[in-house]
Amino acid sequence: MFSWRSNSICIYGRISMQLSERKLRILQAIVADFILSAEPVGSRTISKKYEMGISPATIRNEMSDLEELGFLTHPHTSAGRVPSDKAYRLYVNRLMERYELPEREKKSIYEKLTQNAVELEKTIRHAANLLSEMTNLTAFAITPKQKEDRLKYINILPAGENTVVLMLVAESGKIKNMALSLKGPYTDEALSLLSKTMTYNYRGKAISEILTLNIIKDFETDIEAMGKLAESIMPKFISTLESMLDTELYMDGLTNIFSIPEYHDIEKAKMFLEMIYQKKSFTDVLLSRDDGMIITIGTENAEDIMKDCSLITATYHINGKLVGKLGVIGPTRMKYDKITSVIEYVADNLNAAFSLTGGNEYE
Repeated sequence: MFSWRSNSICIYGRISMQLSERKLRILQAIVADFILSAEPVGSRTISKKYEMGISPATIRNEMSDLEELGFLTHPHTSAGRVPSDKAYRLYVNRLMERYELPEREKKSIYEKLTQNAVELEKTIRHAANLLSEMTNLTAFAITPKQKEDRLKYINILPAGENTVVLMLVAESGKIKNMALSLKGPYTDEALSLLSKTMTYNYRGKAISEILTLNIIKDFETDIEAMGKLAESIMPKFISTLESMLDTELYMDGLTNIFSIPEYHDIEKAKMFLEMIYQKKSFTDVLLSRDDGMIITIGTENAEDIMKDCSLITATYHINGKLVGKLGVIGPTRMKYDKITSVIEYVADNLNAAFSLTGGNEYE
């Protein structure tokens, strides 16, 4: 289970204690209504839709107080109010009720993640796709950057007269393929022998450790052809190993923003897409976040370009060791209760997808 409350819970807990129960109920109703409607919320709407037991005039007075306290803003073109970032934070920390995913959705997530879970990158990419489908937001998942990932096996496959494919598989399930052009043709037997020799030498060793070895010297042999073949392949073998330690960012649902009212403004949509397409910067932001379920809302984000967004991230584990992150980004007006539950369940089941002892029942 994740703790989805941010470090600001103590601050906002003290603030919420200063609000009357009635103000809290009204604020909760306004936030919930605005999340669903995307329309400013007026006192009459609250009075009609929510059983407060108080008049619209009293609700209006309480809303004015909440506005003065910084929890609501008042658009010039409407008599209604909309929640501020401060209101969303209080809602997430104290007022939001936990959303329980229906059993059919839990089963669907489990089955989609565990079905044919062989290659890590494909499963992580599938997780991002699931998050996008279930939240209707832009979702992402990044693979672990783990120096202790170990090599499982190496295969060198012929792909043409002078071309081979080098395949490396790590214990985490990470797979890297690279096509190599060689100066001369080599027999299938020679490629098979080199594959077995390399697997024997490096299987079970940490990738970071292998990179410290004198790999080319390891393959010096009296068989001239084998020596030349190894010498041709080793530089690419080293660069492919290095790439296995890199973090990969997978994204899905980029076009979902066009169905969100906040991004009907073309300029806002353009800014959002530009932010997402800066993958290196966005990945750095994700990697800098703490472990667990972290929610940053609007101005809580350090990056200016993300001041109108909410970013929700969670960590996941593979075989109890390798750690990556997944989550969603979108407008501050989002269904925090459902989205956090979906992210939490997907993250929990990524480990089940690669568990060697996992059963057939979803949890």
